[in-house]
Amino acid sequence: MRIDIKGTIIPNDYKEVYDYFGMESTAPKDIKEAIEKAGNEPLDVYIDSGGGEIHSGSVIYTALREYKNGVNTYVVGIAASAASVIAMAGKLLMSPTSLMMVHNVSSFAVGDYREMDKQGEILKTANNSIAAAYVQKSGMSEKEALAMMDKETWLDAKKAVELKLADGVMFDEQQQLVASYGNSLLPTTLINQIKGVIKSQSERAPQRLALEVEQQKINLLKLRGETK
Repeated sequence: MRIDIKGTIIPNDYKEVYDYFGMESTAPKDIKEAIEKAGNEPLDVYIDSGGGEIHSGSVIYTALREYKNGVNTYVVGIAASAASVIAMAGKLLMSPTSLMMVHNVSSFAVGDYREMDKQGEILKTANNSIAAAYVQKSGMSEKEALAMMDKETWLDAKKAVELKLADGVMFDEQQQLVASYGNSLLPTTLINQIKGVIKSQSERAPQRLALEVEQQKINLLKLRGETK
Protein backbone atom coordinates (compact mmCIF):
# COMPACT_ATOMS: atom_id res chain seq x y z
CA MET A 1 0.00 0.00 0.00
CA ARG A 2 1.31 3.43 -0.94
CA ILE A 3 1.53 6.23 1.64
CA ASP A 4 2.61 9.74 0.66
CA ILE A 5 4.36 12.02 3.15
CA LYS A 6 4.34 15.49 1.63
CA GLY A 7 4.59 19.06 2.82
CA THR A 8 5.13 20.10 6.41
CA ILE A 9 5.09 17.55 9.24
CA ILE A 10 2.52 18.92 11.70
CA PRO A 11 0.60 17.97 14.87
CA ASN A 12 -2.85 16.47 14.44
CA ASP A 13 -4.66 19.59 15.68
CA TYR A 14 -2.97 21.75 13.02
CA LYS A 15 -4.30 19.63 10.17
CA GLU A 16 -7.61 21.39 9.58
CA VAL A 17 -5.89 24.76 9.37
CA TYR A 18 -3.40 23.56 6.76
CA ASP A 19 -6.21 21.88 4.82
CA TYR A 20 -8.28 25.08 4.97
CA PHE A 21 -5.50 27.01 3.25
CA GLY A 22 -4.85 24.18 0.80
CA MET A 23 -1.32 23.65 2.11
CA GLU A 24 0.31 20.24 1.80
CA SER A 25 0.98 18.67 5.17
CA THR A 26 1.24 15.33 6.93
CA ALA A 27 0.08 14.64 10.49
CA PRO A 28 0.47 11.46 12.55
CA LYS A 29 -3.25 10.71 12.19
CA ASP A 30 -2.84 10.61 8.38
CA ILE A 31 -0.30 7.83 8.69
CA LYS A 32 -2.18 5.93 11.39
CA GLU A 33 -5.34 5.95 9.26
CA ALA A 34 -3.37 4.69 6.26
CA ILE A 35 -1.80 1.91 8.33
CA GLU A 36 -5.22 0.82 9.55
CA LYS A 37 -6.37 0.49 5.93
CA ALA A 38 -3.27 -1.45 4.90
CA GLY A 39 -4.31 -4.74 6.48
CA ASN A 40 -1.32 -7.02 6.05
CA GLU A 41 0.05 -5.31 2.95
CA PRO A 42 3.63 -3.99 2.91
CA LEU A 43 3.84 -0.20 3.10
CA ASP A 44 5.55 1.88 0.41
CA VAL A 45 6.15 5.30 1.94
CA TYR A 46 7.02 8.08 -0.53
CA ILE A 47 8.60 11.15 1.08
CA ASP A 48 8.90 14.69 -0.23
CA SER A 49 8.99 16.96 2.80
CA GLY A 50 11.17 19.69 4.23
CA GLY A 51 10.33 18.50 7.74
CA GLY A 52 8.41 20.21 10.50
CA GLU A 53 7.43 19.57 14.09
CA ILE A 54 9.80 16.98 15.50
CA HIS A 55 7.38 15.36 17.96
CA SER A 56 4.97 14.60 15.12
CA GLY A 57 7.84 13.24 13.06
CA SER A 58 8.78 10.95 15.93
CA VAL A 59 5.20 9.66 16.24
CA ILE A 60 5.12 8.87 12.50
CA TYR A 61 8.55 7.22 12.63
CA THR A 62 7.49 5.06 15.56
CA ALA A 63 4.20 4.02 13.92
CA LEU A 64 6.07 2.87 10.82
CA ARG A 65 8.75 1.06 12.81
CA GLU A 66 6.05 -0.80 14.74
CA TYR A 67 4.41 -2.07 11.54
CA LYS A 68 5.26 -5.76 11.19
CA ASN A 69 4.42 -6.44 7.55
CA GLY A 70 7.22 -4.62 5.79
CA VAL A 71 8.01 -0.94 5.29
CA ASN A 72 9.86 0.49 2.30
CA THR A 73 10.63 4.21 2.29
CA TYR A 74 11.47 6.28 -0.78
CA VAL A 75 12.85 9.81 -0.87
CA VAL A 76 11.58 11.20 -4.15
CA GLY A 77 12.29 14.91 -3.62
CA ILE A 78 13.64 16.00 -0.27
CA ALA A 79 13.67 14.49 3.20
CA ALA A 80 14.87 17.20 5.55
CA SER A 81 14.86 17.51 9.31
CA ALA A 82 11.89 15.57 10.77
CA ALA A 83 11.22 14.00 7.37
CA SER A 84 14.73 12.52 7.32
CA VAL A 85 13.91 10.80 10.61
CA ILE A 86 10.76 9.29 9.07
CA ALA A 87 12.85 8.03 6.15
CA MET A 88 14.87 5.92 8.60
CA ALA A 89 11.78 3.85 9.44
CA GLY A 90 12.08 1.41 6.55
CA LYS A 91 14.21 -0.04 3.80
CA LEU A 92 15.22 3.20 2.11
CA LEU A 93 15.80 3.99 -1.55
CA MET A 94 16.49 7.53 -2.72
CA SER A 95 15.84 8.99 -6.14
CA PRO A 96 19.16 9.85 -7.83
CA THR A 97 17.99 13.49 -7.90
CA SER A 98 16.75 13.64 -4.29
CA LEU A 99 18.32 15.17 -1.19
CA MET A 100 18.40 14.39 2.53
CA MET A 101 19.23 17.00 5.16
CA VAL A 102 19.94 16.48 8.84
CA HIS A 103 20.44 19.23 11.39
CA ASN A 104 19.96 20.16 15.03
CA VAL A 105 16.54 20.68 16.56
CA SER A 106 15.60 24.34 16.92
CA SER A 107 13.11 26.19 19.08
CA PHE A 108 12.18 29.61 20.48
CA ALA A 109 12.42 30.75 24.06
CA VAL A 110 11.80 33.93 26.06
CA GLY A 111 13.15 34.56 29.54
CA ASP A 112 16.26 35.10 31.62
CA TYR A 113 19.53 33.15 31.50
CA ARG A 114 18.02 30.30 33.52
CA GLU A 115 15.28 29.84 30.94
CA MET A 116 17.86 29.92 28.15
CA ASP A 117 20.03 27.34 29.91
CA LYS A 118 16.98 25.14 30.40
CA GLN A 119 15.98 25.48 26.76
CA GLY A 120 19.52 24.60 25.69
CA GLU A 121 19.40 21.37 27.68
CA ILE A 122 16.01 20.51 26.19
CA LEU A 123 17.39 21.01 22.68
CA LYS A 124 20.44 18.84 23.40
CA THR A 125 18.18 16.07 24.68
CA ALA A 126 16.00 16.40 21.59
CA ASN A 127 19.09 16.18 19.39
CA ASN A 128 20.07 12.93 21.10
CA SER A 129 16.64 11.46 20.47
CA ILE A 130 16.80 12.37 16.77
CA ALA A 131 20.34 11.04 16.44
CA ALA A 132 19.08 7.66 17.68
CA ALA A 133 17.16 7.16 14.43
CA TYR A 134 20.30 7.72 12.34
CA VAL A 135 22.35 5.49 14.64
CA GLN A 136 19.87 2.61 14.45
CA LYS A 137 19.64 2.84 10.68
CA SER A 138 23.31 3.20 9.80
CA GLY A 139 25.27 1.80 12.71
CA MET A 140 27.22 5.05 13.07
CA SER A 141 28.04 6.22 16.57
CA GLU A 142 25.94 8.80 18.39
CA LYS A 143 28.94 11.14 18.30
CA GLU A 144 29.13 10.83 14.51
CA ALA A 145 25.40 11.41 14.12
CA LEU A 146 25.47 14.50 16.36
CA ALA A 147 28.47 15.90 14.49
CA MET A 148 26.61 15.45 11.21
CA MET A 149 23.62 17.29 12.67
CA ASP A 150 25.82 20.10 14.05
CA LYS A 151 27.09 20.84 10.55
CA GLU A 152 23.58 20.84 8.94
CA THR A 153 24.59 18.12 6.49
CA TRP A 154 23.06 17.81 3.01
CA LEU A 155 23.31 14.38 1.41
CA ASP A 156 22.66 13.23 -2.12
CA ALA A 157 21.60 9.64 -2.73
CA LYS A 158 25.15 8.38 -3.29
CA LYS A 159 26.46 9.91 -0.06
CA ALA A 160 23.47 8.68 1.95
CA VAL A 161 24.16 5.13 0.73
CA GLU A 162 27.84 5.54 1.56
CA LEU A 163 26.91 6.49 5.14
CA LYS A 164 24.38 3.61 5.27
CA LEU A 165 21.52 6.01 5.93
CA ALA A 166 19.99 4.78 2.67
CA ASP A 167 19.98 1.26 1.27
CA GLY A 168 20.17 2.09 -2.40
CA VAL A 169 19.30 4.37 -5.30
CA MET A 170 15.99 4.18 -7.14
CA PHE A 171 16.06 3.01 -10.78
CA ASP A 172 19.27 1.09 -10.18
CA GLU A 173 18.54 -2.33 -11.67
CA GLN A 174 20.86 -3.94 -9.17
CA GLN A 175 18.65 -2.77 -6.29
CA GLN A 176 15.54 -4.76 -5.46
CA LEU A 177 13.53 -4.49 -2.26
CA VAL A 178 12.11 -7.72 -0.90
CA ALA A 179 9.03 -7.90 1.27
CA SER A 180 8.94 -11.63 1.94
CA TYR A 181 10.18 -14.03 4.59
CA GLY A 182 13.46 -15.72 3.79
CA ASN A 183 15.43 -15.58 0.55
CA SER A 184 12.71 -16.75 -1.83
CA LEU A 185 13.02 -14.05 -4.49
CA LEU A 186 15.49 -14.89 -7.24
CA PRO A 187 18.13 -12.29 -8.18
CA THR A 188 17.22 -10.10 -11.17
CA THR A 189 20.31 -11.15 -13.13
CA LEU A 190 19.38 -14.81 -12.76
CA ILE A 191 15.77 -14.12 -13.77
CA ASN A 192 16.99 -12.49 -16.98
CA GLN A 193 19.31 -15.40 -17.74
CA ILE A 194 16.54 -17.95 -17.25
CA LYS A 195 14.20 -15.93 -19.48
CA GLY A 196 16.81 -16.15 -22.22
CA VAL A 197 17.01 -19.91 -21.83
CA ILE A 198 13.23 -20.34 -21.91
CA LYS A 199 12.87 -18.07 -24.97
CA SER A 200 15.29 -20.12 -27.00
CA GLN A 201 14.19 -23.57 -25.84
CA SER A 202 12.31 -24.31 -29.06
CA GLU A 203 15.54 -23.78 -31.00
CA ARG A 204 17.68 -26.10 -28.93
CA ALA A 205 17.85 -29.81 -28.32
CA PRO A 206 16.09 -30.93 -25.09
CA GLN A 207 19.31 -32.41 -23.70
CA ARG A 208 21.18 -29.14 -24.13
CA LEU A 209 18.33 -27.17 -22.57
CA ALA A 210 18.29 -29.48 -19.54
CA LEU A 211 22.04 -28.96 -19.06
CA GLU A 212 21.62 -25.16 -19.20
CA VAL A 213 18.81 -25.23 -16.64
CA GLU A 214 20.90 -27.36 -14.31
CA GLN A 215 23.80 -24.94 -14.70
CA GLN A 216 21.51 -22.03 -13.72
CA LYS A 217 20.41 -23.97 -10.63
CA ILE A 218 24.07 -24.39 -9.68
CA ASN A 219 24.64 -20.67 -10.20
CA LEU A 220 21.73 -19.91 -7.87
CA LEU A 221 23.13 -22.17 -5.16
CA LYS A 222 26.50 -20.42 -5.47
CA LEU A 223 24.84 -17.02 -5.09
CA ARG A 224 23.17 -18.22 -1.89
CA GLY A 225 26.42 -19.72 -0.58
CA GLU A 226 24.98 -23.23 -0.51
CA THR A 227 27.70 -24.74 -2.71
CA LYS A 228 31.22 -24.00 -3.91
